[in-house]
Amino acid sequence: MSYEVWKWLHVLSSTVLFGTGLGSAYYLFFASRTRDPRVAASVVGLVVWADWIFTTTTIIFQPVSGWYLARLAGFPLFSPWLMWTYALYLVAGACWLPVVWMQIRMRDMARQAAAEGTELPPLYWRYLNYWVVLGIPAFFALVIIFYLMITKPM
Repeated sequence: MSYEVWKWLHVLSSTVLFGTGLGSAYYLFFASRTRDPRVAASVVGLVVWADWIFTTTTIIFQPVSGWYLARLAGFPLFSPWLMWTYALYLVAGACWLPVVWMQIRMRDMARQAAAEGTELPPLYWRYLNYWVVLGIPAFFALVIIFYLMITKPM
């Protein structure tokens, strides 16, 4: 495949990664704010699936395609802008892993509350708070990576 095809796939993949994350965050947060366990169970369940289908595949593809593009373009793999990209990508990943775990637990708590006709438990809200706190650095890390990917400051 040509450089242009790899670049298109890399940009498309990064857009899916960022868009899925932002969209999932929006819907999970506001579905939770309804305080309706049925709504939360449905939406959080879909967010968990979106993470497995879209986020996981793009998280794997991004470093592979980025490394290959850097090699094709002749960029030194240890140039400062790439080193920052690697570090920020690790920050985003370190935030994402516990978020995935929390989303699965939140989905299960919401399903149980919906089945029992009870409110979402306090642990659900605690996880939601942690989820938001972890989402903020992950979001900004990806925004900065987009900047670095486009500008490639030398």
